[in-house]
Amino acid sequence: MKVRAQSIKVRPVRWHPFPVEHMPDRYKQPAAAPAVASCTVCHAVFMRGHWQWRAVPPGAATLVCSACQRIADKIPAGRVALNGVFAAAHRAEILALVRHREGQFRAQHPMERVMATESDEQGTVVTTTGLHLARDIGNAIHHAYRGTLTIDYSNAETQLNVHWHRA
Repeated sequence: MKVRAQSIKVRPVRWHPFPVEHMPDRYKQPAAAPAVASCTVCHAVFMRGHWQWRAVPPGAATLVCSACQRIADKIPAGRVALNGVFAAAHRAEILALVRHREGQFRAQHPMERVMATESDEQGTVVTTTGLHLARDIGNAIHHAYRGTLTIDYSNAETQLNVHWHRA
């Protein structure tokens, strides 16, 4: 019989001087959610633990999904800032790419949507209801047009800031 000598030695847990406090996300699906529910705004269906696009089953409870709640509260999860001379000159092409990526992403993930697109002389800001869509849009623009891409997880659980710049 083989005995592992390393199993006796236990490494002590490292002490971190600044403990990370968990910040609750009020837009996360509650644990006490009904098994089958339908969003009253977008008609997405909550079934088997996640939201999906499908026909509303009979007897489904009503619930407002987190994406619709974020849109109503105007609190985005992701923010994509597009700046620079190139971004201003090619704004229509870049926004077409944003709409295309959102359409592809939204077909599989109902909670990932573009909330708003605001353009001014400083640049363009696209706000999203999900972190993954914001990162995907930033990566798609960077892949297509190069430039400088900065992804900032200011609070990794609830907010993502993506900044793209090309002179």
